[in-house]
Amino acid sequence: MKSAEDKSKSIEERKRILNKAYGVASTFPDSEIKIAKLHEISIKYYSLEDYNRFKQLNLKALKSSLKILDSVKIAKSYGYLGIYYRDVQLDSAYKNFYEADKIYLTFDKNQKRNITSYAFDHGKILLDLAQLSRKIKDYSKSEHFTIRAIKKFELSEDLSYLPVSYNNLGIVAKQLERYDDAVSYYSRVIEYGKNTNNDTLYAALGNNNIGTVYKTMKEYEKAEKYYKKALSYKVFLDKRPKRYARYLDNLAYVKFLSGNDTKSVLDLFYKSLKIRDSINDVIGISTNSLHLAEYYQSKENDSLAIYYAEQAKNASSKVHNNVELLRSYQLLSEVSQSDEGLLYAQKYIKLNDSLIKEERSYVNKFARIQFESEETKEKLTAISRENEILVIAVLGLTALFLLIYIIFRQQQSNKELLFAQQQQESNQEIYRLLLNQQVKLEEGRQLEQQRMSEELHDGVLGRLFGVRLSLDGINQRANDGFTEARNKYIEELKAIEKEIRLISHDLGTETLSPEVAYIDAVESLISDLCEAHKIDFEFRNDENIDWEEVDDLKKVNLFRILQESLQNIFKHAKAKMIKINFEYVNDKINLIILDDGIGFKSTKVKRGIGLKNITSRVSQMSGVVDFISNKDTGTTVSVSVPV
Repeated sequence: MKSAEDKSKSIEERKRILNKAYGVASTFPDSEIKIAKLHEISIKYYSLEDYNRFKQLNLKALKSSLKILDSVKIAKSYGYLGIYYRDVQLDSAYKNFYEADKIYLTFDKNQKRNITSYAFDHGKILLDLAQLSRKIKDYSKSEHFTIRAIKKFELSEDLSYLPVSYNNLGIVAKQLERYDDAVSYYSRVIEYGKNTNNDTLYAALGNNNIGTVYKTMKEYEKAEKYYKKALSYKVFLDKRPKRYARYLDNLAYVKFLSGNDTKSVLDLFYKSLKIRDSINDVIGISTNSLHLAEYYQSKENDSLAIYYAEQAKNASSKVHNNVELLRSYQLLSEVSQSDEGLLYAQKYIKLNDSLIKEERSYVNKFARIQFESEETKEKLTAISRENEILVIAVLGLTALFLLIYIIFRQQQSNKELLFAQQQQESNQEIYRLLLNQQVKLEEGRQLEQQRMSEELHDGVLGRLFGVRLSLDGINQRANDGFTEARNKYIEELKAIEKEIRLISHDLGTETLSPEVAYIDAVESLISDLCEAHKIDFEFRNDENIDWEEVDDLKKVNLFRILQESLQNIFKHAKAKMIKINFEYVNDKINLIILDDGIGFKSTKVKRGIGLKNITSRVSQMSGVVDFISNKDTGTTVSVSVPV
């Protein structure tokens, strides 16, 4: 996913990466994780200006969210769909944002939810609703949504959107001719902007907008002062020619309106227009051309006034800027010849009527969306109440029947309970006796195994050792021609001693004697076996392991795993050195057995009974085991068991 953000890759390549990511995410079952992935991928498509894929993924996210009834993800999906529609279909954008707002409002009423966790997202939804309402000139509703948004941002303690919120309040206040409020709001844009990463942007924006308020109030000197403040951020504006050209045009226009600096006014207008032409800023060209048309109209230069009004008309038509198109028609009607002027006046009236109807239409659509939503909510509430009454009635009847049934069953079961109690007592006594018998049998078995182990090791093995020594002594003294035969029998006796020693270990390690320290028993096992097979070894035990506190079953299992691993090494590995470590890490005992033998390909080896036994014993202890080996590089057996 991160590679999709790599700007060194082509857009097509980054889209292919996102397509693969979506292919994987689409295989997930409907869940919070799947929806979060769909949202994440959709945002990356949006950054690549693939708005259709952005929409498609959020429709799928919404469908999955509704299926699993995840309210937070439903609200987020509606919010993203609102973003898709806000520049192309205002009523659809409003509907989606409004649906998201409704869901967030239900969270506010649910005291079990942490309100601050979603307050920031809710604030952004409310800000979008405010800006849409402002676009259709429903200023009171825009102000209402903005104030709610500010409260949410303050609750979330993320104030990064406060400058944008106060900027919207400033625009609304200016449109409602509350100029002092507008100046106050724009001042807060600058103030709150200081706490963000875009402090210079908000400083320039706030000063420019304050200048616009004073221009509307016809206080041109104050307006010029604030426009110059906005233009004072030269380093910032040099990297943003579009914004720089707008501020230059604003300064030129207010100078023109004040009647001062005629030469500098024209220079500023043309400087701004040149920048806008160079970056193909069509909206800016439209505004600039209108201002130049007004300027030349004031100088009674009708030909240039008509030329720039025509430029404004063409540019505003391209970008569907109906406000400036309307103003260009008005200017053309004033400076054109009578017949042509009349034609433009008619176009002005027609477009103005159309815009008024469109604004009313959107106001009505937005109101209808809210009304239908509230009506649906009321219907659902009524249905919910009816369902509650029905559920209460059903539960009441069920409880009554259940009570009667319980009383009847209680009478019937009293005798059964008494009998069951007596039977349970008898069963417990039988179980206790069986358990005692089992314990005694197990103790006897362990004692017998221990006795046999000691007898083999101390008795039989000692006698064999004595016989072998005697034969060695005879060999050293005699020279009767039977030396070779006696050597053969001596070797046979050594093999028998080795086998008896292994049998003795097998019998003696099924249970561990409390009289022998566990780690001594382990070291004895390793030493005896390695000596018998003539292999060097290193053994280390972590002193942090308190073997007295470790469960006996685990100690026996670890002992047997070690024994089985050593047998595997002796049989197959052809090793010269074995290293065995006990480590204590994060409340786990780790047993690591390494050899320098011929190894094997762990991906191809057919696991025998020995490895299966090791795996089974580790599983019984809720641990994990790894067999790590490659041909000619030795083998590592790693066992990790919780204490």
